[in-house]
Amino acid sequence: MARYEGSCHCGRVAFEVEADLGRTMTCNCSYCQRRGSILTFSPAAVFSLTKGEDALTEYRFHTQKIQHLFCETCGIEAFAKANGPDGTPMVAVNVRCLEGVEPTELSPGTFDGRSR
Repeated sequence: MARYEGSCHCGRVAFEVEADLGRTMTCNCSYCQRRGSILTFSPAAVFSLTKGEDALTEYRFHTQKIQHLFCETCGIEAFAKANGPDGTPMVAVNVRCLEGVEPTELSPGTFDGRSR
């Protein structure tokens, strides 16, 4: 795990997170496929929103369990919140929103969200 800073496109929403970029994934559900994000998952305890709580807009769909949060100004979803399978509060971070990370250097796995 390493410490990263991230933000939305306009910078109104910013955060810090400890993440393992050796464990990333893409998802083919109707939402993720359209967004094209690469995700990594971290416990909420190692995630800190440093700016922009008042700029976040929420979207939920299907089971309503994932709190998709995006910047109301630029529309970028830099992260989402939900509980992991064991109930631990987690944050799904869009790796494409992390500073200093080159997404083409990652080898994300795939998750078949379309079949769930």
